[in-house]
Amino acid sequence: MNRTAAYTAQREIPVAQLGVDVRGAFITRTYTHLLGAVLAFALIEVYLFQTGMAESIARVLLGGSWLIVLGGFMILSWIATHFAHSSTSMGAQYGALGLFVVGEAIIFTPLLYLAEAVAPGVIESAATVTLLGFLGLTIIAFHTRKDFSFLGGLLRWGFICAIVLIVASVLFGFQLGTIFTVAMIVLAGGAILYDTSNVLHHYPQDRHVGAALQLFASVALLFWYILQFFLASRD
Repeated sequence: MNRTAAYTAQREIPVAQLGVDVRGAFITRTYTHLLGAVLAFALIEVYLFQTGMAESIARVLLGGSWLIVLGGFMILSWIATHFAHSSTSMGAQYGALGLFVVGEAIIFTPLLYLAEAVAPGVIESAATVTLLGFLGLTIIAFHTRKDFSFLGGLLRWGFICAIVLIVASVLFGFQLGTIFTVAMIVLAGGAILYDTSNVLHHYPQDRHVGAALQLFASVALLFWYILQFFLASRD
C-alpha cells in the first residue's frame, strides 16, 4: 500500500477506534460546528424579520404549494448531506453545511412568522424545550455509550411514512393533527439519539462537518414539530 492509500484508509477509520485525544478533538469540533450552525440559523432569522423580508417570504411560500416547498427542501437536504459526507474537500463540506442552514432558515420563516403573529413568546418556549430535549438525549447517548445504529432502519421507515402522510394531506386536504405532531417529535428525538451515537461510534475523524450537519438537521426537525405542538395547544 502506497503512502496516499494508507493515508486515505486512516481517514476512513471511525474515531471510536482511535485514541482518546483524537475522539475528544473530533467531538469538540463536531459540537462547535453544530453550535455555529444554530447561531447562524438564528442570525439569519433575526435579519429576515428585522428587514421585513420574513413577511415577504412567508406570503410567497404560504401562497403557493406547500408540497413544492417540502419537495425542494428534501432535495436540498439530500444534496447537502451527500456532499458533507462524501466530499474530501473541507471547503465543499462547509459549503454544504452553509447551504443547508440557509435553506432551513428560509423553510422555517413561514412557521416562525405565523407563530410570532398568533402566539408571541411561543418561539422562545419551543426553543427552550428543544434545547432541553437535545441535551437530555445527548446525555443518554454519551452516558450509556450504546450504539444506537439499529434505529437507522426504523427511522427511515418512519420518515417515509411521514412523507407519504404529508403528501396525502396536501393532495387530499385533510389535517394530520396532534397525534402526527407528537409522533414526529418522537421520531426527531430518535434521530438525535441515532446521530449522536454515530458521532461516537461510526464517523471518521475528517467528517466532523457532516456530523454537525446531521445533528443540526435532527435538532431543526425537533424544533419544527415542538413549535407546531405549542401552536396547536394554543388554539
